This record gives sequence, C-alpha cells and structure tokens, in this order.
Amino acid sequence: MARIAGIDLPKNKRGEIGLTYIFGIGRSTAQYILNTAGIDPNKKVNEWNDEEQTAIRNIITNEIKVEGALRSEVQMNIKRLLDIACYRGLRHRKGLPLRGQRTRTNSRTRKGKRKTVAGKKKAPKK
Repeated sequence: MARIAGIDLPKNKRGEIGLTYIFGIGRSTAQYILNTAGIDPNKKVNEWNDEEQTAIRNIITNEIKVEGALRSEVQMNIKRLLDIACYRGLRHRKGLPLRGQRTRTNSRTRKGKRKTVAGKKKAPKK
C-alpha cells in the first residue's frame, strides 16, 4: 500500500484516481503529477515501485500544497473574511450559502436541520 502525504492510497485503483484521495489533489493535478514523474496514469497504485513512489512524493512536497497546510490556509482565508466583516464573512458567520444561492427553499446543507416555526393563528370571526 502506498502512503503519500500521510494518506494510504487504495492499492487496486489506477494511479490517476488513487492520488485524488489526497486532499488538494484532483484529476487534473493527479495527471500533472504522473506526467511529471513519467508514470503511466493507467498503472495501478500497487504496481508502483519505490522509485516511482519517491518521485511522486517529491513532486507533491515541492510543488503542491496538500492536506494539513491546505486545510489551514482555507481556514485562515475564512477567518480573514470573518474579521473584515465583508458580505461573504457575514454569510459564513450566519451559516448561510455564500455564492448567491436561494435560501427560501434548499440550502439545507448550510442551514442544518429544519427548525419549525409555528404558523399564525387565524382571528375568530364575529
């Protein structure tokens, strides 16, 4: 099993897909890493030899921000938005969607479970 950037990569997947298990590496970045290292993207992770794994590790550590460093950078960016109290920062603070999505319906992921509010009572007729 290949262990890169503190993540155990799945051994029976293609290298291109296996690298995407690392936070901060998507399909295009995985393709770039494998092309730079000179490894066939269709080669399975368990078929990589030690030199290939070392080459991949070196490319990731030297050129790409992944895992802990990337997560902390994202959190710092969010904190900066909160501190300057811009629109996006206020939406983060309230736990609402940031990018113009509707909130009357949908946006349950950001808002959380529904909080039922009682309806208005009708006035009795005289």
